[in-house]
Amino acid sequence: MSGATVARDTGARLRAAAGLNATLHWSQAQLDAEGARVDRMPAPGPLAGIPIALKDNIVTVEEPTTCASRILAGYLSPFAATVVDRLRAAGGMVGIKANMDEFAMGSSTENSAFERVRHPLDPERVPGGSSGGSAALVAAGVVPAALGSETGGSVRQPASFCGVVGLKPSYGRVSRYGLVAFGSSLDCISVFGRTVDVATRVLAAMSGPDPLDATTVDRPPMRVPAPRADLRGLRIGLPREYFPADLHPGVAAGLRRAREAVEALGGELHEVSLPHSRYAVPTYYIVAPAEAAANLARYDGVRYGPRSAGPDGDVRALYQATRGDGFGAEVRRRILVGTYVLSAGYYDAYYRKAQRVRALIADDFRRAFASGVDLLLTPTTPTPAFKAGEKTEDPVAMYLADIFVCAVNLAGLPAVSLPVGRSEGLPVGAQLIAPYFEEEKLLGAAAALEGAVPAEAEVG
Repeated sequence: MSGATVARDTGARLRAAAGLNATLHWSQAQLDAEGARVDRMPAPGPLAGIPIALKDNIVTVEEPTTCASRILAGYLSPFAATVVDRLRAAGGMVGIKANMDEFAMGSSTENSAFERVRHPLDPERVPGGSSGGSAALVAAGVVPAALGSETGGSVRQPASFCGVVGLKPSYGRVSRYGLVAFGSSLDCISVFGRTVDVATRVLAAMSGPDPLDATTVDRPPMRVPAPRADLRGLRIGLPREYFPADLHPGVAAGLRRAREAVEALGGELHEVSLPHSRYAVPTYYIVAPAEAAANLARYDGVRYGPRSAGPDGDVRALYQATRGDGFGAEVRRRILVGTYVLSAGYYDAYYRKAQRVRALIADDFRRAFASGVDLLLTPTTPTPAFKAGEKTEDPVAMYLADIFVCAVNLAGLPAVSLPVGRSEGLPVGAQLIAPYFEEEKLLGAAAALEGAVPAEAEVG
C-alpha cells in the first residue's frame, strides 16, 4: 500500500476516533507529506508505510509539543527527537501527537490540561497513563504502533488497561534526546503495538547509541529476534510478592491462563522472591518527584511558554504567577514533594534513603536472575481499567495502580505487557521482565506466549 493511501486512511480513522480525545495535534496535510516522503524513498525500510503516533512529550518540528500542559501551549521545537529521525529513516510515518497526563505525571490520563482520554471499549473508564492517548489510538485501531514514555510504568500500565502490547526497553537502549525530561534516571521512550512483532520492529528501528544522549549504552541496535514456536529451555520465575491473595479475580484468572500457556509451550515455572518490591511505590514517589522538581525548574515564564504577569520588577512574583497558572494540580504536587525531599534537613531522611532502597530493589532482580530463571512473569496491573474520577481524589490510590510496574523502572530493566484475556469485557495484561539488555530473549518469548493466549477471551 502506498504512503499516500496510508495517509488518507489514517486521517479517516483519526476523524472517526475523535471522541476518544486521544490526540492533541495532527493534520491531514502533515500525514500526506509523510506519505509522499515514504513513497519517494529509494528502498522501503523496515517500517515502510507504518503510521506511528507520538506521545506529546517527544519533540517534532512540524507540530507543537505541549506535554499536555498550558505552560507549553503552542511550543514548537527547533529540532526533532532522535527517535523521530530514526523512525522516519526506517520508513515510519509520524505526525500525530497523542494526549497524555501533563508532563507524564499520572496513571489515568485525567491530568491532561486538554481534557481526559476515554477508554476505547468503555468511555466511562480511563485508558491508563500517563501515555493513555497513545494506548487508546493503538487499541482503537487508528494506528498499528505508537510511542509513549516510561518513568514508572506509563506504557505497560495503559497497554494492560487497553489490551495492547506495551514494550519498555532497558534504560540506555533508546536515546532520550528530544524527550521532555521528567525523571532523568528513569525516563525511557517505549512502544505500543497491536502485536509483539510490530512493537519489536519499532524498537529495533529506534534503538542504539546516540552521541546526543550520554545515557545511551554503546551497544549495537537491537536485532529483531527470530520467531520461536515454544518456550522450551526457558525457566520463568513467578515472584511471590506479585501474586497477593487479594489480587483482582479477573487479573488472577488471566495470570493463571498465562502460566498454563507457559507450561503448554514447554517452559518451566519456578517461584522466586523480590522481597523489596513492597517499597517500590514509595521509593519511586520520592526519586521521581525529586528529579521532576529539578527538571521542571526551567519552566519559569522566561525561557519557555507563556508568561503570567506579576508586579513590575518582581521576578519571584513572575515565577509564582507563571508556574501557578501554567501547571496543573498533580504537577504542582510532585514539584512540592520533590523540593521537600531534596531540601536541607530532609535529603538524608528521604532522597538518600530512597536511592539506597532503589539499589536493593535492583539487587533483588539480579539475584532472581542469577538463581537460574531467564524471565519473570507477573501481573501488569492490580485491576482492569477503573472508572474516570474513581481515584482522582485519592493520590495514593492512583499511585498504587503502578504497583507492579514501577520497580522495573527503578532497576532499568526491559519488560513487556501482553493482553491475556478480558474480565467482564475489560482487558487484563501479563508482564514479562528480562535481565538488562536481553530484549531479544524477552521478545522471542513474548511472541510465543502471544500466540498461545487468546487476548479477547473472557477469563472470568
